[in-house]
Amino acid sequence: MALKIIHTADWHLGQSFFGYDRQPEHTAFLKWLAETVSDRQIDVLLIAGDVFDVANPSASAQRQFYHFLKEINLANPGLQVVVVAGNHDSAARLEAPNPLLEELGIAVVGVVKRNESGEIDFNSLLLPLRHRDGSVQAYCMAVPFLRQGDYPPTDQKDQNTYVAGVERMYRGLYEFAMEKAGTELPLVAMGHLHVLGAELSDDDRSERVIMGGLESVTSDSFPRELAYTALGHIHKAQKVGGREEVRYSGSPLPMSFSETNYRHQVVLVTLDGRTPASIEPLIIPQTVALMRVPKVPVPPAQVLEALRALPDKAETDSACVLAPFLEVRVLLTEPAPGFRNEVEEVLANKFVRLVSIVPSYPKQPGYTEERVLSIHDLQQIDPLDMIKRTYESKYANALPESLERLFREVEHEVQVKQD
Repeated sequence: MALKIIHTADWHLGQSFFGYDRQPEHTAFLKWLAETVSDRQIDVLLIAGDVFDVANPSASAQRQFYHFLKEINLANPGLQVVVVAGNHDSAARLEAPNPLLEELGIAVVGVVKRNESGEIDFNSLLLPLRHRDGSVQAYCMAVPFLRQGDYPPTDQKDQNTYVAGVERMYRGLYEFAMEKAGTELPLVAMGHLHVLGAELSDDDRSERVIMGGLESVTSDSFPRELAYTALGHIHKAQKVGGREEVRYSGSPLPMSFSETNYRHQVVLVTLDGRTPASIEPLIIPQTVALMRVPKVPVPPAQVLEALRALPDKAETDSACVLAPFLEVRVLLTEPAPGFRNEVEEVLANKFVRLVSIVPSYPKQPGYTEERVLSIHDLQQIDPLDMIKRTYESKYANALPESLERLFREVEHEVQVKQD
């Protein structure tokens, strides 16, 4: 009997986008997801971590999550939901309502439990997956975000790293599953971590490579005998390690303006036997548009002209549509302290929400893109040099002379006051 699974992750409920509340966007996504689960007659919904944006979410964010779980349960008798905690979630807080949620067919795994002898309780991480008729059709290795000490220990010093520990966790849990569940039913794994080679979103403020990338595991950490591996943490939907069955579903909402032309998704997996019969991305309707005006940086006068051409609020049915997020891009040859005020005046009656103004500068003669610093260089570097390198790294241009003069004047005034 085929088992239909939807894989999603990284909801980040309660998040703000450059100061703007995203609750309306999350509400629209959850409504679409609930309708999709009903229309497609989904058996299992997997949520692979980062349900909330912070470990101590607001009351409204928690209400939004538990209201969704209640409504989807009422509309889909027999639906099973499995949630694992991500690095943004509080594992204990997420697990707290388990006595109530379990009655609704909802399993939340946030903490790696241990038995009286101190060994990992693999049984608490292995969950049967049921068809809507109640029959067990697969098993799920529900692994939450792993912190130091969550994985099985070892006496070998060279194997006492995070990556080796994660690999031991998945291999040990797989062997336990084979012993308990046998080889007849397919095995699905969940995880919230960074797999080496996964593509990160540019300028994503909530996606982080933890521990400087030292925690990046390889796709080989997940046994190839697994039917499907549902991952969270990376916000771009993608398969990893060239394996069709090891995937990030990505986040349901855009996390940066680099995703202007990117379509977010959940993944529909149909299991019929020990391998997937199909893996199908389902595109999530975009609730709020991301606008970059202009598409390439131009001087301030041209930017203001392009902004004046945007539609007015009166021309849009704002009761039905959320105003787009707007990033303004400008090419500057010198500081323009009054430019933001001019932009805000032009946009006062426009149907957009200004989130940022991104300046860039023309490349100057003699600009060197990269310079390797020695230890001695780092010890001798002065504040202005540090500012120059930071500016060059961010804008791929040399610091304008006008800004350098301004810094020197401020530095001189500070020195005079100190003397």
